[in-house]
Amino acid sequence: MRKKRVVSLLPAATEMVCALGAAGQLVGRSHECDYPPEVGSLPACTSSNVDSQTGSAEIERQVKNLQAQGGPLYLIAAAKLKELHPDVILTQGQCDVCAVSLAEVEAIVDQWPGNRPQIVSLSPARLADIWDAIRRVSAALELGEPGREVLRALKIRVVDIIEKTCVLNQKPKVACLEWIEPLMTAGNWIPELVELAGAVNVGSQPGQHSTWLQWERLAQLDPEVIISMPCGFSMERARAEMAVLARHPDWPKLRAVKSRRVFVTDGNQYFNRPGPRIVESLEMLTEMIHPDRFNYGHRGKGWEKF
Repeated sequence: MRKKRVVSLLPAATEMVCALGAAGQLVGRSHECDYPPEVGSLPACTSSNVDSQTGSAEIERQVKNLQAQGGPLYLIAAAKLKELHPDVILTQGQCDVCAVSLAEVEAIVDQWPGNRPQIVSLSPARLADIWDAIRRVSAALELGEPGREVLRALKIRVVDIIEKTCVLNQKPKVACLEWIEPLMTAGNWIPELVELAGAVNVGSQPGQHSTWLQWERLAQLDPEVIISMPCGFSMERARAEMAVLARHPDWPKLRAVKSRRVFVTDGNQYFNRPGPRIVESLEMLTEMIHPDRFNYGHRGKGWEKF
């Protein structure tokens, strides 16, 4: 049976394909797909109209300007995509600011004559949705058994953590920041992960979009732990962005700051990416929140103290 040719326009989906042992079936990727490193040799089928290497305030300004003008945030290389003759295209329908949308992909594919590729759109909002996304990708690639094995291994790791955190008496209040200027708390699967890590998430709700947050509200919540995970930012860039918060006159008054429980993470590679490495994200949360009980070796690689 001929193996299906796959174009993934979503970093998390690319990781799913590789976790299923099907990296060799990938023939194209998005400009943001960077893990595992070998996918970098694949042709990129998208590009961005936003200069994502600037600070969070400038990125926000660019996005709002493009949206106000009705311009696209991302571009699809339609000719390149067609030239790759994919059998399956993996995309997303969750956030038009994060990646190319399902509607954009469908508009291009609808113009193709003859047999059209299967479009699989992923929109996870909770941890269970991430498991379901892996199942859907494995089904599209006709890799049912590898999919079950991948899910089994991931869930075993999660259960191992739950068994340890469910008996903890001390569950601190944690605020996860997905954007810095302006402030935004992380939603979707992050509040659930915080709860599984043995803490109380504040400022956002499980399964709901991330929430804009006024400084006064952050001060009112006064979390015991603050974790910075700006969307699309590396750990180094997350650290640089935190200087904006540190300059606020009320920053030193926060409990998390007083107790030196403020952390920066590689949100781009882990927390913002709903793929197989979401379990590493959960492990990192336990390390930051309960350093005396958990050590998976992620410090300095995926997170560090601010």
